[in-house]
Amino acid sequence: MPETKIDDVKTSGGAPRREGFFSRYSMWAMTLAFIIGVGLGVVKSDSVLAVVNTYDELEIFADVLSLVETNYVEEVKSSKLVEGAINGMLRTLDPHSSYMTPEVFKEMQVETEGEFGGIGIEITIDNGQLMVVAPMEETPAWRAGVKPGDRIVKVNGAPTHEMTLMEAVRKMRGKKGSTVVITIMRDGFDEPKDFNIVRDIIKVASVKSQMLPDKWGYIRIRSFSKDTGEETARSLEELKNQGMKGLVLDLRNDPGGLLNQAVEVSEQFLKKGELIVYTKGRMPNQNMRFTAQKTVDKDTYPMVALVNNGSASASEIVAGALQDLKRAIVVGTQTFGKGSVQTIIPLKGDAGLRLTTARYYTPSGRQIQGVGITPDIVVEQPDEEKAEAEQKAKEKKPSHLRERDLQNSLDSDKLEKEKKIKDVKEPADKTKLSKDSNGKRPLVDIEKDVQLQRGIAVLKSWEIIGDMQKRQGAAK
Repeated sequence: MPETKIDDVKTSGGAPRREGFFSRYSMWAMTLAFIIGVGLGVVKSDSVLAVVNTYDELEIFADVLSLVETNYVEEVKSSKLVEGAINGMLRTLDPHSSYMTPEVFKEMQVETEGEFGGIGIEITIDNGQLMVVAPMEETPAWRAGVKPGDRIVKVNGAPTHEMTLMEAVRKMRGKKGSTVVITIMRDGFDEPKDFNIVRDIIKVASVKSQMLPDKWGYIRIRSFSKDTGEETARSLEELKNQGMKGLVLDLRNDPGGLLNQAVEVSEQFLKKGELIVYTKGRMPNQNMRFTAQKTVDKDTYPMVALVNNGSASASEIVAGALQDLKRAIVVGTQTFGKGSVQTIIPLKGDAGLRLTTARYYTPSGRQIQGVGITPDIVVEQPDEEKAEAEQKAKEKKPSHLRERDLQNSLDSDKLEKEKKIKDVKEPADKTKLSKDSNGKRPLVDIEKDVQLQRGIAVLKSWEIIGDMQKRQGAAK
């Protein structure tokens, strides 16, 4: 993508040279209008009006900038003012659009490589407060007890209500072994509590797998980083070699990640040519369709996908595709609802712009943004039920944070009424898990995990129905 250039507003004697700047801007606007007229044979009056209005608004901005630089009680750098104005402008959009300084832009690139320093949480912003989407498993934040939906009101004593997302990320990162204090308010807390968390190098081993009792395969995807597709393929092959009869794909508390990895994971279970996800934006190049490029797995074993309110973005894409194409039964609770596309645009001076440019849609046309994925079978975990009851009693609001709850969150084009199947609260299976056939430490505790219990029960019923159909076919 070509670098986006931004003209500097030069100053002379402490005051900005507005006349020269706006002369250049006006000439650029007129040239653009001329080019449009030549290319299309007509210039729409509303387009010209939009350019004029933008010019007027920029002139007001330049006036304010000049007044502040000249008259403010203390000397202030114009670069600081412009950066603040950019951040303010992006705050009026949605929680995921942001300006990245060169330092933050570099950190963001490191993060998507799958290894970075910090505490291991995915965060967003709601009403000026930091909100935890999900802690990454086996990271310092996860071990400290940070949970999805927690409100981070302070970082090292500094209030978060005026922080941008990237500023908060930078404050929580640091050298391995150093401590960061995050102050959290949680449903059920009488007052905010401090969490002292020791930073570590966050190595995102995004996929873990294990064979559960009775040959039910289990794959947990914790985030979608650069190698998630390959790791999933390896795990799937290992389980099949051990005689897997069915699969539980655990996407709970998975905050998402890279789109191409969500596509790679999905096509492990789909047929070549099947649509996985598509995007729609204002520009033609933002309208894209992603399909399975090959039939990776020809087996038709039963499959369940587990989700909860910490499942966001890429994990929602996978769950939505498997659900729409009837490849898996989705079990758990409503997902987060983060279905918007962010484009990373390099800027002059090694800075960057993270801008929301499109929305995701599942194969059947359902919009994820602000809605999320509704499970086929809704199963609340006991601790979630308790939090929900406490929240209703205190605030009469939903206990789980989702994308649509965020301030300035993008609305769904059309809020869909999705069919909600029976709310299952009773444990479905008390099978205990100690160690697998290889003697590995268990990844899950089936006795306490009622969502997993229900998922295994679905696989068992699937197996029974399949056996019945085979016997009926043989009888004919």
